[in-house]
Amino acid sequence: MLKVLIVDDEPMILEVLEAYIKKENYDVYLAENGEEALQMFHSVHPHFVILDLMLPDLSGESVCQQIRKTSDVPIMMLTAKGQENDRINGIEIGADDYIVKPFSPREVIVRMKSILKRTGYLFMEDSLSFNNGKLTIFPAKKLVYVNNESVSLTPIEFQLITQMANRPGYAFTRADLLKTIQDAGYFEGYERNIDVHIKNIRKKIEEDTKHPKYIQTVFGTGYRFGGES
Repeated sequence: MLKVLIVDDEPMILEVLEAYIKKENYDVYLAENGEEALQMFHSVHPHFVILDLMLPDLSGESVCQQIRKTSDVPIMMLTAKGQENDRINGIEIGADDYIVKPFSPREVIVRMKSILKRTGYLFMEDSLSFNNGKLTIFPAKKLVYVNNESVSLTPIEFQLITQMANRPGYAFTRADLLKTIQDAGYFEGYERNIDVHIKNIRKKIEEDTKHPKYIQTVFGTGYRFGGES
């Protein structure tokens, strides 16, 4: 499910937005200040952030800038500031949208969905998601996200990771994986070529390639996918 983080120090706004967004069958996480928001962002890895600018500790601008150092997750800013310069500043520091209070919760939903559709996050129902959303694969769209950031894989790499992710825990031989890419129209005749592709995939998706969480070696056999769905 899509995960939405709402950051605001007004309980009523949190309550109303939470109710509306849950009706869309999204998981909702709440934070009342900037420090809590950043901690929750790094633990939950949300797919969308609704962020108030006027927070009791860190400013919303600061929170946005911190998030943008590591992620391109969509951010919608909420604020009582309606001046043009304020809106422009919000966009310049990395916000995807800007809504001035008071606002309609229905408008927030519509604009949020529009951004999610544009950025590809609305296709979560067609995805394979692992380790609390840290790795997400979109087979139909041929997209892979690690910690909400897009990762570029070659067609062969994408074919291999999708095949393995569809059967977590299964020990694939190199011959199995070679047949997978040959059936997909990629004709490579040597099983050891698979090792090269696996090495490249690990570089792109693993935090520690020496101790991989996802593409694990099965000694004497081949590889298996170890992600937790």
